[in-house]
Amino acid sequence: MSAVERSDLPFPLVRQGKVREMYDLDDHLLLVASDRISAFDCVIPQPIPDKGAVLTQMSDYWFSRTGHLVKNHCLAADPDEIIELEPRLADTRDRWAGRGMLVMRADPFPVECVVRGFITGSAWKEYCSTGTLAGEPLPEGLIEAQQLEEPIFSPATKAEEGHDENITFAQVRGILGSKVAEFLKETSLNLYRFARDHARRNGIIIADTKFEFGISPMGEFLLIDEALTPDSSRFWPESEYEPGRTPPSLDKQPVRDYLEERVQAGEWDRQPPAPNLPESVVSETTERYREAFQRITSEPLPEF
Repeated sequence: MSAVERSDLPFPLVRQGKVREMYDLDDHLLLVASDRISAFDCVIPQPIPDKGAVLTQMSDYWFSRTGHLVKNHCLAADPDEIIELEPRLADTRDRWAGRGMLVMRADPFPVECVVRGFITGSAWKEYCSTGTLAGEPLPEGLIEAQQLEEPIFSPATKAEEGHDENITFAQVRGILGSKVAEFLKETSLNLYRFARDHARRNGIIIADTKFEFGISPMGEFLLIDEALTPDSSRFWPESEYEPGRTPPSLDKQPVRDYLEERVQAGEWDRQPPAPNLPESVVSETTERYREAFQRITSEPLPEF
């Protein structure tokens, strides 16, 4: 599959993020995951072939397996099924096939529902500084990448630009009310536990992940956006896991590593525009995404 940097479909564009474009199809929305990639809050000049397909098809994989826990917004991710539901998309199939998902409309809740099963990344930095996570105290003596006794719901605000900011569960209740806040917490934890156990059987540790939820025009709570992908989760090969250090992730780690090298060499200041990626970094990143899909699903990435 060749890289798609932008889908440019002839339908009203509802929203364009760093990676996705959302199109208005009246009763439905078409969510298209491009092959754009971002790091350090910058969109990188080179797209990563197959990345968008991995995000869409992996989300579909999880959506189809977690309906017993919560309803989701996915109507179809298979191109033939999408065209059957929305025939006017047939003429542009080559621009979205594999990376497009037809979804129900929903108003998103303004909270990122993060679940952490291991302490790493920004959570580890906060813990080292204050002994807390999102202001909540954690046990003493934890080490980097250690599995937590129980997964922790660690919500964050949703930032259009820059980084999301961790908030307490009390703040979530203040924003959304107790009923919605409790639903988001319990559903997020149940989704994480289900996915964690499934992935572990396939030799993958899901260290942490984030979910987004919304409410449909009919008043139903829905799991929306993407779910349990390399962009929304931290996937560690179990064979490389050792408490005390953070193992390599099956995601855009090669991109982050290369850019960090440029920063350390004084060649980039973390401000746009980002430097070009060597072809070796692009191909290695594609392989990381494809491996994540195959390890999680036990199937190769479909060709469309």
